[in-house]
Amino acid sequence: MAAAAADEAKLESFLQWLQANGADLRGCTIRACGAGKGFGVFCTAAPEPSATDGVVLVVPLDLAITPMRVLQDPLVGPRCRALFEEGGVDDRLLVMLFLMAERRRPGSLWKPYLDMLPTTFGSSLWFSEEELAELEGTTLYRATMIQRKSMQSLFDEKVKGLVEELLHIDESASSTEVVFEDFLWANSIFWTRALNIPLPHSYVFPGLCGDQHTRTDDDVSDSGIPAHQESDVTAKDSTADENSRSSNTESIWVEGLVPGIDFCNHNVKALATWEVDSVGNATGVPASMYLMLADKSSVEAGAEIYINYGNKGNEVHYPVEALRQIQSADIKMRLLEIQKGELRCLLPRSLLDNGFFGIRSGEDKDNKKNISPISSYSWSGQRKVPSYLHKIVFPQEFMSTLRTIAMQDHELEQVASLLGEVGSSEDREPSGAEIQSAVWEVCGDQGALGLLVDLLRVKMAELEEGSGTEASDMQLLEEFDSIHSEDYMSGKDENSKRKLKINNRSCIVYRRGQKQLTRLFLREAEYLLELSAKEQT
Repeated sequence: MAAAAADEAKLESFLQWLQANGADLRGCTIRACGAGKGFGVFCTAAPEPSATDGVVLVVPLDLAITPMRVLQDPLVGPRCRALFEEGGVDDRLLVMLFLMAERRRPGSLWKPYLDMLPTTFGSSLWFSEEELAELEGTTLYRATMIQRKSMQSLFDEKVKGLVEELLHIDESASSTEVVFEDFLWANSIFWTRALNIPLPHSYVFPGLCGDQHTRTDDDVSDSGIPAHQESDVTAKDSTADENSRSSNTESIWVEGLVPGIDFCNHNVKALATWEVDSVGNATGVPASMYLMLADKSSVEAGAEIYINYGNKGNEVHYPVEALRQIQSADIKMRLLEIQKGELRCLLPRSLLDNGFFGIRSGEDKDNKKNISPISSYSWSGQRKVPSYLHKIVFPQEFMSTLRTIAMQDHELEQVASLLGEVGSSEDREPSGAEIQSAVWEVCGDQGALGLLVDLLRVKMAELEEGSGTEASDMQLLEEFDSIHSEDYMSGKDENSKRKLKINNRSCIVYRRGQKQLTRLFLREAEYLLELSAKEQT
């Protein structure tokens, strides 16, 4: 109860802070989503049928935490500007350093906002060693370990000292030691909440064109924009029409946090989008960002307003260290370099829809949308185009790489002979497309598909090592869901207590999904290999 009351007090303070600083909650409010689910943005009333704008929330851009806003901060701005100009920090790290420092400043302008932000996250970067062990063998496990090691090094070598230096500028700031968890928090806040903001040119450079938004000397100065973005704008200005209206409508994309709008949770069935209003035509508030309902007719009072952030997929790759050990490695690596070969590819579930076992497997086999460019690869047109061409769900860039890697020495000699004809006749190095054509002419798909099957089987073995099969994970989840919460709270069963940790359950769900995807893609690859063998004999 005490925690709920504290959260409610923080929320009330934040809403008052938003309104006091010019934000306008026109048709929504921010409130708790439920136990342990944080906060969200909700409609306060169904939009009137006659309403035309659909705007439910407006936030002045001056409240956004962006690299420019950091550089013009009256307290830490001068030091941050020096760091930025020296090349010691980039745009994103600048915002993270600022978040870490402002969180400890009792007089921070953003205190009501920072107090509302989550203090822990479900990301694997926050997992304990025990929880991470549940992910061993997955791509996520390897990525997590690499990222944590990189972040720890960055914190030890740079971040810790810089944040402590910024804190020493403000005598009222906390003198407690800055720890790695502070950096982990700021990093998580940025990557989960930052939006791509198309700032108006007139907002960034208020004195350079006849902007309609008058700002004080304390606002963003002419050199406040990050250097690489400023150069982009300068290049555009030098080639664009010098008409001030044209300049005034240009946008400069900047990553930043927008208090209020960033409390929208994410769902594939998004109800809203965000836009920037440079002069106030849409909202009546110049230099603002607003939240707009995509379909007012489908929104009811009390409905949560979501924003769509998209999907993620699986990955398969050929190890670089293995490439160096194959036959004729130097020659093949050179051929891959010319082709700009891809050693890894993402395999989202949506690719399976067009495969042999997908939901569209019964569609017309002549569907032009599914035909890959292999038919134009053939050097002489003599190799027969396979009947399964339209059903290959794996990216052709990756398949081209596997064809090159899988070549036997005698096949490599034939490819070299074909490419030699090009070199001798035109005195030039063959192009990537010509190499693909020659390899396809000589090798076809048999070797590449065999290699692909091996890679997917290895991936499945790594996923199952230590955690068992997909069925084992399913059994764990069923056991997890069957245990009553009171057993966990009373501490009667220590094993149940371990399993009931939400991060552990998330790990099991994730790795089961990875195993399922790998199994489905392996089935596609094995069937393609079988068809290829039949057609090649």
